[in-house]
Amino acid sequence: MSVESVAATGGSSLYSTAPTRAPKQTMDGSMFMSLLVTQLQNQDPSSPMDTNAMIGQTTQLAMMEKLTTLASTNQENFSLQMRIAAAALVGKQVTYDDKDGVSVTGVAGSVSYAGSVPQITIDGKTVALDAVSGVTTGPDTAAGTPASGSV
Repeated sequence: MSVESVAATGGSSLYSTAPTRAPKQTMDGSMFMSLLVTQLQNQDPSSPMDTNAMIGQTTQLAMMEKLTTLASTNQENFSLQMRIAAAALVGKQVTYDDKDGVSVTGVAGSVSYAGSVPQITIDGKTVALDAVSGVTTGPDTAAGTPASGSV
């Protein structure tokens, strides 16, 4: 008895390409809840899960979600603090180390928030905020004379 092969008649198939799935690399609330549900589905009916253990696991889930929220909030706060610090440098005399390690001093003219670290323009050169090593008052007030516009 011979068996004939079965081939698709059309050139394209619903499953012509294998679906790809990228593995999830982070532990989040949905992954934790999925593990808990799987554990409950596969438990021994004659020996169900201890309620104290289940409460402990749901407490751990709530704590993990709160810690994730707290970490996100801290990141946002740090970003905001960097922006405030960079804006406060405008008009001040700042010192930074250039690419050769030489200390350079100049007046901060403007700030850009385009990247993850604010960029300060100092005498026409763009410098990252974390490269600034010192700050003094502007050149008008350094000699003890009031800056223009003040009373």
